[in-house]
Amino acid sequence: MGKLSGSRKLLIALDSMKYQNTGLFHFGRSLGEAIAKQKSNQLKITFYMSKRYFGLFGWSGITYTALREIYKVFFPFRYDIYHFTDQYARLPIGRVKGRKVLTIHDLNQLHEPGRSRAKVEKYLKRFRKYIHHCDVVIAISRFVAEDVVRQFPEAKDKIRVIYNGADKLEVVAGHLPRFSPAGAFLFALGLVSSKKNFHVIPPLLVGNDLILIISGIIVEEYKEKIYEVGKEHGVSNRIVFTGPISDRDKAWYYQHCEAFIFPSLAEGFGLPVIEAMHFGKPVFLSNKTSLPEIGGKHAFYFEHFEPAYMQKLFADGMDQFNEQAAENMKAYAKQFNWDRTAALYLDIYRGLTSTN
Repeated sequence: MGKLSGSRKLLIALDSMKYQNTGLFHFGRSLGEAIAKQKSNQLKITFYMSKRYFGLFGWSGITYTALREIYKVFFPFRYDIYHFTDQYARLPIGRVKGRKVLTIHDLNQLHEPGRSRAKVEKYLKRFRKYIHHCDVVIAISRFVAEDVVRQFPEAKDKIRVIYNGADKLEVVAGHLPRFSPAGAFLFALGLVSSKKNFHVIPPLLVGNDLILIISGIIVEEYKEKIYEVGKEHGVSNRIVFTGPISDRDKAWYYQHCEAFIFPSLAEGFGLPVIEAMHFGKPVFLSNKTSLPEIGGKHAFYFEHFEPAYMQKLFADGMDQFNEQAAENMKAYAKQFNWDRTAALYLDIYRGLTSTN
């Protein structure tokens, strides 16, 4: 990298940080905190985000610009570098002048069942435009990078992989979630929708006294589907939906569950997987999209969702899991670190300023 003359202006667009119980909110908050902590005199950083979160990353050397609807069409400010932190790029990516970085979290619409070809084509057309206008495209896993290049070969020389971080959530002494089960339980976390595939979990409650706790924003129609499967297997009275939960509650559930179950059909990364691994509990995943890459050899994988097969894999996995496996898992999880992630993003920004 060349030597920089003075500092350059960087805009980090966190316009998806609206609803706190979403993956994009957690990504923006964690990345923003880590970047603000590591900032250097080479970059003047502005965060573009909802006004209600101004000051979230401090004020020393940091400025904030508030979301406005008009900015989706016309953005009047000029920066040397723009980082669009998710693939929806609400600012007019083709009209702003400067070097541009785009983070792509997933191309999940390609992998979710029931998507019409017309909708997928429209989705891909928008992506192609965004990629064309960007100098660097960041994928949050190798799986996503391969997906992008498969669909957009022109992205091959622009694509980089930077894994998300995953902070270890702290268990607060004396804290209990609003629902704290009396007995042993399995834990699942995420948007309660068909993509997460939670309706395949109830058969794991057959032949035992386990409770299933599912936390996250609820799509009511899909919640009913999970209950229906529970009724078919005689276990619906042991399925609990908590709705969205705090980090304190999450930590408590990770710490006290028997196992974390995440049979999702489409993930760009799967942050809850690493969060759960920090606590050294058995983790059971689908073998779909990015999950084998992120879970590595430290998770158990459902290759399909036939109940008897899942029950056996779960029972065998619980029997095999031991203290050494838990320690290996915790060590593995530590490499997914937001400080490391932020440092890699800062290297990208600085590299772009040095080639201006």
